[in-house]
Formats: sequence, structure tokens, C-alpha cells
Amino acid sequence: MHLSIASEFRTLKEVLMHRPGGEIDRLTPYNKKLLLFEDVPYLEEMQREHDVFTGTIRDNCGATVYFFEDLLLEVLAHDQLRKELIQEALFASRLGHLTEELLGVLSVAECAKALMSGIKVHEVRRKLSSAGLADLMDVAFLIPPCPNLYFQRDTAAVVPGGMIFSRMRLPERQREANMVRSIFENHPLFKHKIRKQYPLDVHQNPASLEGGDVIILNEKAVAIGYSERTDEKAIYHVAKSLIAAGTVERIYEVHLPKKRNFMHLDTVFTILDETKVLTYPDAIQSVQRISLYVRKEDKGDEVHVKRLHLKEQLREILKREIPGLEIIGTDRVNQEYALREQWFDGANVFTIGPGKVISYNRNKHTNRALREFGIEVMEIPSSELSRGLGGPRCMSMPISREKR
Repeated sequence: MHLSIASEFRTLKEVLMHRPGGEIDRLTPYNKKLLLFEDVPYLEEMQREHDVFTGTIRDNCGATVYFFEDLLLEVLAHDQLRKELIQEALFASRLGHLTEELLGVLSVAECAKALMSGIKVHEVRRKLSSAGLADLMDVAFLIPPCPNLYFQRDTAAVVPGGMIFSRMRLPERQREANMVRSIFENHPLFKHKIRKQYPLDVHQNPASLEGGDVIILNEKAVAIGYSERTDEKAIYHVAKSLIAAGTVERIYEVHLPKKRNFMHLDTVFTILDETKVLTYPDAIQSVQRISLYVRKEDKGDEVHVKRLHLKEQLREILKREIPGLEIIGTDRVNQEYALREQWFDGANVFTIGPGKVISYNRNKHTNRALREFGIEVMEIPSSELSRGLGGPRCMSMPISREKR
């Protein structure tokens, strides 16, 4: 059976996460913007908070937590894959000519560390030929670090009918998605279960699509945000692929403002159980328009889809796809607090079972509103994890959930 998930709220069985590591310690006030990060967190406290997060998942739903760093180390035992990933990382710095030499001096574990935490010239200058490094400053990165790796939701999504691998909007983050894809396509736990829906092998330069824009409404319908990180062209290809696979019948393209606080669709709403949805009202009201992809016709082996422009608001579409819908909005919260909590992803909770969510403890007003609606809220510390401006859903990529 290929990997497939039919809901956002059924009890979590398996999830992929990354415990923040040395890549966070590479951040400084001077390079954080270059490395696409918002702040300079304290690593040890960040790790403690992340450990609480993973412990909360295990203790409250019994899910298996796979760590990206462990799986990466295991697939790097394959010489060819290790070469491909190191070469890709060096090409990003225009240093691909150093691939063979660097592989000759790094162990498998050191390669894994370099791919995640980066590697600086001074760390290998004595090991490599001086000719290859002559013009490089000691503090320059041969391989840049990936401080956003703990946001595993960005890199891929398991949906009804198969798996979507992200094409990141920012080229500096593409290595993250490529490493996740390499894990799923090569690790014995997953490689025989993959039914890839995007990007297809025929796509030479696929349009951008990130996992945080993908939300499963039900086993027949998926919503994808057309955001600052996901393109219309990618949504079209995903819609065509998923509809052709025969499970999904409707793909909603939700047009979001191209703003930082609407980066992905899961900053606008998340699904909590069979009927309840958490929204940030200002965001849901900012949805500009919605299109719907459905099957048009079959021509031989090819499925054609049609795109319909809907006049309905997102709220009405959610009501149709989620019978008995109850919307829990942060409009129940003082506006100033709502703005603060949205900045720290108040609407981005991680549902680990029907009516059971994990939320940042700093979003206390949103958490109170959730409890008033009967949602069980498990709070996790968040002083450092939240500095990357992503919530519990952003940090977790579900691999499987219980069936009905």
C-alpha cells in the first residue's frame, strides 16, 4: 500500500520531524536574513522545547516519531546518494569541483552533519588541497546550513492518493526538500510505498509548491493555498495528478494575499476534528478568490481537468466540505492579543487526534477559546521554537493516520 492520508484530524500514527541542531548555532545577527531566518535562537533551550513537543506527541497518541537526521544518516550509507547530495550542496556555492575531494575526507556522519549544519572553509582547510580553497575566506561556507529544517511540513505532504514533494519558492531551501525526497525514495521504510503525485518526472523545472499550503478537507477534497510560496501552475499539475489517481475529486485553489503573515494556507485555518476548524478571522476574510479543479474528461490514458471560478467565500466552501462545521475564530480574543498570537502562529496548531491539538503555550488566549469549544489543548513551551515564525503544524509532517 502506498502512503496516503485522508484527513487532518484522525489519530496520528507516524510523523517526520527534525530536532534542531548545529544549523541553528550557525545563525548570527549578520547572516540570519541571508539564511532565511527571523531571529537568533538559543539552541539548547530550543532543543528542550522540541523534546517536549515530541514527547507530547508520543504520550498523547502513541505515534511513531521518525527523526529526519536519523533517516538521512541511514540513506547516506549509499555512496551514490551521498555523492549526489554533497555535490548539490557544493554546487549551490559554485564549488562543485570539490565534491570528490570533500567526500574523500568526510565520514558518512560528517557528511550528514555538513548537509544539515553546513561546513566552513576553516573546518576543512587542512584536509583539502590549498588550490581548491585558495581564494576563500576561512569563515566562508562551503556548504550553507539549513536552519529552517525543523519546519518539516514545508518539504512534503502525504495526501489522499499519494505524496507531494515540495518545490521550494526560495532556492536556498530546495536542498531541504530534496533531502526529504531522497529519504522517502531510498529508505527501506518508505521507498516501496511512494506514489509520487508532484513533481512528475517530466517536469524539468517544476513550479513552486510548499507543504504548508496543502490541507486535506476530506478524503475527496484538498485545499491548496495560492500564496507567496506556491504557484498556480503547481496547483494545476497537482490537481490533474490527484484527480487522475482516482481518489481526490475536488482541488480548491485558495488565493491568499502575498504577505509574510499569510505565508501558507495553514496560517489561515487548521482542522481540529470532524466538524471544528480553527481560523484567524482577518486572514480568512483576506482570501481574495477561490477556484475549483474537477475532472473534465478522459481521453485515452490522459485525464483532463477544468477550473471553475467560485463566487463563494472560503467559509461557505468549508461548510459544504465539512458537514456540521463549527468555526472557532480568534475573534473571540481581544484584537491586540489576536494580532500577537497570529504572529506566533496561533491558528497553526497540530491535530494529533479528533479534538486533540498541540499548541504553543504563549498563545494563551487562542488556547482558552479552543478549550471553550471542547478541544483538548496540550501546550508546549515556545520561547525559542517560535522565533522561526512557524507553529506546531509547521514542525511536523504526518506520514500516516488511523483510518475511519
